Parts: sequence; C-alpha cells; structure tokens
Amino acid sequence: MNKEKLFDLWASSYDWIFPSVFYQAVHQRLLDYVELPESSRVLDLGCGTGKLLGRLADRFPDLQGTGLDFSEEMLSQARSRDRHPDRLTYVRGTVESLPFDAGQFDAAFSTISFLHYPQPQTVLAEVSRVLRIGGRFYLVDSIPPSWCGSTLSLPISRGGITLYGREARSRLGEAAGLTAIAHRYLLTPVVLTIFQKW
Repeated sequence: MNKEKLFDLWASSYDWIFPSVFYQAVHQRLLDYVELPESSRVLDLGCGTGKLLGRLADRFPDLQGTGLDFSEEMLSQARSRDRHPDRLTYVRGTVESLPFDAGQFDAAFSTISFLHYPQPQTVLAEVSRVLRIGGRFYLVDSIPPSWCGSTLSLPISRGGITLYGREARSRLGEAAGLTAIAHRYLLTPVVLTIFQKW
C-alpha cells in the first residue's frame, strides 16, 4: 500500500491514532517561535487534518493560510473542521511540485511530515521558490540520535522515512537558498529548524 492510500485510510481517525495532546504540545511550542508580518500568507506542507493552520489562524487574526496535502481524505477532514473558512484554503498537491507562484508566501511550515519526503532537496527548492525574500520556513520533525550521525533512514511504511539532524538540515537548506537561523528543541527528539530566504 502506498503512502497516499495509507493516509486516506487514516484520515477519519488520524487525530485519535496520533494523540492530539502530542500535536497540541508541539504546536504550542512552535507558536512561541513563529514571527509573521501583518496580513501574512502562509503555507502548511503535509497539512493533514488542518490543526496547525487552525492554531495559526487563531493566533494571527489577519493571516491567510493554505494547507497542502496529497491525501484528499485528509483535506476533506481539514475542510470539515475549518473554523476560519474565509481565511484558510486546502489544496491537493505534492511537495515536490508546489502549485503556487514564486514569492507567494511569507512563511511555510512542515510539521512531522518532512521525514516522509523521498526527495528533500527538491522539496526545499520548491519551498524556497514560493517564499518571498525574507520569508521563513519552519521545519519541525524528529532528529536522529546523536550516535546515528546526521541522518537516519528507517524502513517504516512503504518508501520508509528519513530523520535529519541539525547539520543535515542546514546543508540541505543552504543548497536551496535557505539559511538555518535557529534550531530549537520542542519535545525530545522533536526539533524546530527555522530557515530564512535571503
């Protein structure tokens, strides 16, 4: 079974399978570090059921947000739970070929989804393309244990997952025109890396 079908099957019960208390804690700590200009346009990659965009819209009342996911069922759940339908939009697409114009967003987010992407360099190049100059990319994901080096690939689900440490994230970002300006522990082993496009 491919990942798209797997996430389609998970969609209706996703917030129960992956306890909302974990995501709530991660999101709350992430929001402590988010800086946005007024009337920001933001993109959430792998938005799932839309929880992060909802929390961002609660925190920033002038924000316009777009959630992107490859699972139509996840997007259906996000739309049905959307408390800000006038400010949030959900789009089906892939992170390797974002269906957006260059320089369209002030910020982009990836929360516990980057580990699924088999072409991380392509994803970061696309994020860089759609960010305006000065825009930020907030990457939240688990990092590998220190004894594993800067990356760790695991054969979990079809296609597996890869965890990227701080150094590996910084190198990937630099190659895409994004500079890592901070790394912050949110919950062990979940780390936020903030990139900026110069």
